[in-house]
Amino acid sequence: MKAFYCLVLFSLLTFTVSAQDKSEVQPEKEKFSMKVLKDSLDGKLDLSDFLISYHGFIPVIQLITEPALGGIGAMFTPVFIQPNKVHEKGKYIPPNITAGFIGYSANKSWGGGAMRSASLPKQHLKYKVGGGYGDMNMDFFRNFPVIGEKQLGLNFNSAIFFGNILREVGDTDLYFGLQYLFLHNKVKPEFDLTELPDFIDDKTLNNKLSNVGVNMQYDKRDNVFTPNKGLYFTSAFRVNASWTGSDYDYRNWNITALQYFQLKPKWVSGFRFEGNLQFGDAPFYMEPGVNLRGVPMARYQGQETYVVETEQRYDFTKRWSAVAFVGAAKAPTKEVSFIDSELIYNYGTGFRYLIARKFNMRTGIDVAWSNEDFGWYIVFGSAWNNRN
Repeated sequence: MKAFYCLVLFSLLTFTVSAQDKSEVQPEKEKFSMKVLKDSLDGKLDLSDFLISYHGFIPVIQLITEPALGGIGAMFTPVFIQPNKVHEKGKYIPPNITAGFIGYSANKSWGGGAMRSASLPKQHLKYKVGGGYGDMNMDFFRNFPVIGEKQLGLNFNSAIFFGNILREVGDTDLYFGLQYLFLHNKVKPEFDLTELPDFIDDKTLNNKLSNVGVNMQYDKRDNVFTPNKGLYFTSAFRVNASWTGSDYDYRNWNITALQYFQLKPKWVSGFRFEGNLQFGDAPFYMEPGVNLRGVPMARYQGQETYVVETEQRYDFTKRWSAVAFVGAAKAPTKEVSFIDSELIYNYGTGFRYLIARKFNMRTGIDVAWSNEDFGWYIVFGSAWNNRN
């Protein structure tokens, strides 16, 4: 389920692009020419004019490289983009976006769905809504008294619906609001144990989760795609209970902070902190998991997770950049304290190409290593956008 939810979030957060104001008088669209794929300034490959001149529908084929989904796969995402009609001087207002997706990965996981993200600046409102269905194969890891760590394969048939609505406080870029998530899960074990572990019961195999939450967001980044400076902070508290329509009773509190500094014109330094806390009894596959490049999504889980990571980007030219990153995390459980829990780390490198100069959107590939795993990722915008 987490893979499916992340997949939905991934399809939105990695493919958003800006667009020009429809309220302006538009020139008659010319017939398509390969010249539109080159920047008018340097003649290099650039999609800015293509996105502006042919906005509304962008067919995107994206590789799935998440280790927890088999390491390779493909996702087709048609993205519909509508520029916001309201513009405020000195303030960035993202376009309204409607995206669909369908994907398939090497371990026979597949899913499809749609999402819309939009803002109403005059009313100081923004919202997201989406839904879909997935048939996902996921591996979870658990320690057993005699046999030690065991990899457990599970198949998830999951239907999802989610949405939120946030209102800005004055003109502060600070938003508060409500969010909702509904999941119906049917789970089938696909491992060779003679009997089910005690943390898997009938309710775990067929259940519905329905949570209501409060959300706060603050965003002062100079760009939502590939930021050079600014702060992004979000916090959400979510409740699953009988009164929300859930089969389980537990709460989650999530905090994410991203800070970017432009130390020199060509050097961007980014820092990330993420904390997830869970209270109550949730199904084991809904426990927080460490979220780092190079670490499979369900590899390290606990009642709490704490992640710190830094990424350094250096722009060698206007178009080409190199990145390097390193991070650390812990996932304490009820049985193991923060001090005694295993230190999880990652490190890696990658490159970026400025694919859309007018939107400051960079794309590239990252390779990452962790305690026992390796992963590679195709990145559009910021890798941290894909994770939050």
